Amino acid sequence: MMKLIKYVFLICILAAVGFSAWFYHYAKAPLNLTPEAQEITIKPKSGLKSIADQLVVQHVIPHAWPFVVLGRVLHKEPYLQAGEYTLNKNVSPYQLLLSLNHGKTTQGSITFIEGKTFKQMREKLAKTEAVKTTIQDLSDAELMRVVGSDEKHAEGLFFPDTFYFDRNTADIVILKRAYENMQVKLATAWANRATDLPYKDSYEALIMASIVEKETGKAYERPMIAGVFLNRLRIGMRLQTDPTVIYGMGDKYDGNIRKKDLETDTIYNTYTRGGLPPTPIAMPGLASIVAALHPEQTKALYFVGKGDGTHEFSNSLVEHNRAVAKYQLKQTSKMTTQKIN
Repeated sequence: MMKLIKYVFLICILAAVGFSAWFYHYAKAPLNLTPEAQEITIKPKSGLKSIADQLVVQHVIPHAWPFVVLGRVLHKEPYLQAGEYTLNKNVSPYQLLLSLNHGKTTQGSITFIEGKTFKQMREKLAKTEAVKTTIQDLSDAELMRVVGSDEKHAEGLFFPDTFYFDRNTADIVILKRAYENMQVKLATAWANRATDLPYKDSYEALIMASIVEKETGKAYERPMIAGVFLNRLRIGMRLQTDPTVIYGMGDKYDGNIRKKDLETDTIYNTYTRGGLPPTPIAMPGLASIVAALHPEQTKALYFVGKGDGTHEFSNSLVEHNRAVAKYQLKQTSKMTTQKIN
């Protein structure tokens, strides 16, 4: 009898060890899903058994019971959360259980880039699959009322950044976040601005920041470019910046700016009109806002592109004309060489 008991006991131990080894392999082995990433949905108020059955139906796991056992052994059953999830190809049952435990639901994301216009921002929202479209019939002025602003012109009032959100979040919710983000950052920057700046209010600083954003090729030049434009404002010199002209041209802009464009008056043409344009011309990033409020102390009134993203700055028109001749000649020569080659 003792031998039989020992034999049965040994069989039980071996069975337990074998099951443990199999179970450990099951928990850690990749599911090798097809395709590379798979979207799944777990219904609200689902228990562990129901979740396992849903995973079988959605071809995530072949059988429900091992997943149910895993959840119970690890005491995860009370904490599993409903929602939409994206699974990578090599997720293991254990990793899947942790995702359901932590509620790591599928998130959408959208990135608004510095220097882009509000029109481009709206277009990107409309094309983002994870975003629920609700504002397609609203004008910019109507949209501004919805986000809680008294401004009628939306340009520049939304902060460019990457925003994460649950899938099917309404576009207006994302816009409100971007708008509120800009208000906070602009107010903070304005409160810590340098002294003796020729702005009436923070909105004018935002306008300048948008111009700096469009004119800057290299980040470190932002304060210098802001300094040049502020020098021009102080002496009543026209800003004469191409990006404002381009913005005023709207859909007429074909990628090239010509002499007649610089001479055609619009409310945004800083060659024909003095002072700042009436609104921002793009979404400025925080670095451009800071530059507009902490400009470089310089005597420069002019700058010209060198062709590599940087600029040559000049204090006088004579120096500027020399720089223009130098770098335009260099760029023309380079273009000619490229054509010959």
